[in-house]
Amino acid sequence: MPPEPILQISGLTKRFGNLIAVNDVSVRLEPGTIVGLIGPNGAGKTTLFNAITGLHTPDAGRVLFKGTDITGMLSHKICKLGMSRTFQVVKAFSILTVEDTVRVGAYNRHGEKEIQAKVDEVIAFCELEDFRRQKCGDLSLALLRRVELARAVATEPELLLLDEAGAGLTGTELDGLMAILTRLNREKGVTLCVVEHVMKMVMGLCQRIVVLDAGEVIAEGTPAEISDNPKVIEAYLGKRAVR
Repeated sequence: MPPEPILQISGLTKRFGNLIAVNDVSVRLEPGTIVGLIGPNGAGKTTLFNAITGLHTPDAGRVLFKGTDITGMLSHKICKLGMSRTFQVVKAFSILTVEDTVRVGAYNRHGEKEIQAKVDEVIAFCELEDFRRQKCGDLSLALLRRVELARAVATEPELLLLDEAGAGLTGTELDGLMAILTRLNREKGVTLCVVEHVMKMVMGLCQRIVVLDAGEVIAEGTPAEISDNPKVIEAYLGKRAVR
């Protein structure tokens, strides 16, 4: 018997007027895995994340998290259940220090007596000790992405959704981020779902990949299977690429 999925998406649809951004999507995430969600611009990846995490209410379908129906549930309640996320556009508290930003996430599960220990643990895990007293508004993009990751990790998620966390990073910065995410999965058992255009990160991190195009799932499989799939090549490069 396969393990119960940590996340089960069934027939999810989200419309904006006449535009169907996500169309009858069904995806299953097993606990402890790293799954990539890829597709061309406008494929519906971020909209799917938003529908999963309560920022959008789906027009049809269901989202089950650890067996609980969270369809249309408010975001902060979903976070309390153990699901967190990062955003495509970094949403940092520019006037707060790194330490205080991580503290915001830690309040999800901890009171004042325990919170400092949690903040210290997460800052060390995400390799931010040298920057903890700096304001977020003074940090580089790479550090801001790591701070946002740290804030999400501080909520103690069982499932973490990452929306283009590798965008704009250099090769060295990307390697550092991937190392932290690998440790997060292996050492803390956090299930990861990664929306990403940087193929180095997708192929080097993910065990399974789901491909969206025009709001629909067009392929699903291992990185090797996806890289050779004609439908995926066509979605990214056009029909000439598969002739």
